Amino acid sequence: MELYSKEELIKKLEEIRRQEWIANNRPGNVGGVGNTLEDLLGIEENNLPIPNAAEWELKCQRIGTSSLTTLFHMEPSPRAVRFVPKVLLPLYGWGHQTIPDEMSFRQTINGLSRTDRGFKVIVDRKARKILISFDADAVAERHSKWLESVEERVGLGESDPQPYWGFDDLFHKAGTKLLNCFYIRAEVKRENGNEYFWYRKIMVLQGFRLENFLKAIEEGFMLVDFDARSGHNHGTKFRLRQDRLPDLYETAKSID
Repeated sequence: MELYSKEELIKKLEEIRRQEWIANNRPGNVGGVGNTLEDLLGIEENNLPIPNAAEWELKCQRIGTSSLTTLFHMEPSPRAVRFVPKVLLPLYGWGHQTIPDEMSFRQTINGLSRTDRGFKVIVDRKARKILISFDADAVAERHSKWLESVEERVGLGESDPQPYWGFDDLFHKAGTKLLNCFYIRAEVKRENGNEYFWYRKIMVLQGFRLENFLKAIEEGFMLVDFDARSGHNHGTKFRLRQDRLPDLYETAKSID
């Protein structure tokens, strides 16, 4: 494994940028843009070997994509309840589209508006919690039969208890993963069935701020993503809209 100082890593990234179009080393892998860069740097996945420095994360994204960036996985509290498989799926789930006799709970929820099934992320600064709220009155008419089933299973009031994440727990998780970050954005092209990346934009992001994280939720560009079915919980993720990662940091420096 290569070892870099922060300055050496910046120089190496600049060298990679000057190479311009580089073939995808992991064709067929949605994370190929990041995996290819890790291969070029000679590092293991999600492991930046920078000695004598604070923790750093490497985040890669395709320029022009509408895909959300996954920041980290974190299941809601209270953990002992096992909220997703024990509460959300059996009480608020619906039939899986393709797998018979399985329930599904797939929702990408933001803090600006409720989903068509009535869910919203709430930032409660007094209680120092981020909560998932349910409002039956906000459910779309097309989900009326599902809402009737929810009423039979649990009633139409606010979920009790509500799934939540404490500010301190979130800051510890996000601060560990995202305290400082190299944020690389790549242009993408396809030629003769092959994919190529040009790692054009390099940013150094330092000083993750919890307050910025909370504002991102309130302003709707940080989302909570549930993806569970009866047979498997794919995990609860905090995800970010494209180009908004620098907004979470105290300083964001572009390497031109």
